[in-house]
Amino acid sequence: MSILNDSTGQSLVARKRGWADLDLNLTLHPIRKDIVMLRDDKAIKNAVKNLLQSNFYDRPFQSTVGANLRGLLFEPNDAITRICMRENIKEVLSKHEPRIRLQGLYVEDASQGNSFKITVLFQILESSAETEVEIILRRLR
Repeated sequence: MSILNDSTGQSLVARKRGWADLDLNLTLHPIRKDIVMLRDDKAIKNAVKNLLQSNFYDRPFQSTVGANLRGLLFEPNDAITRICMRENIKEVLSKHEPRIRLQGLYVEDASQGNSFKITVLFQILESSAETEVEIILRRLR
């Protein structure tokens, strides 16, 4: 987008701020043999996924960052646990991810009550793109 002021000959150009994040799958670039960086919308989506998969005390010196969803996996699979999961997700995203606006949040029990399917719908504020992140949490024991 460009706005041109005829009287002075100056132009004002709006730029989109770029975001970058490491791909935690550690995918190698085929030519450079370096880890591929995630850019813009993919980086924000990866950051949301990382916040949801983090537990309290996972990050040094940031003990309260995380949704603590693994801690709720072994609670009874009922409506109260799903409400706690929703509240934890809303809280961590509102505190630690200012680049998005939460549009929808769905927590469903899956696989005969042994896992949860979490779907987070959000809008990226800078580009107005709507995106979703889906995570399946399973009990391993």
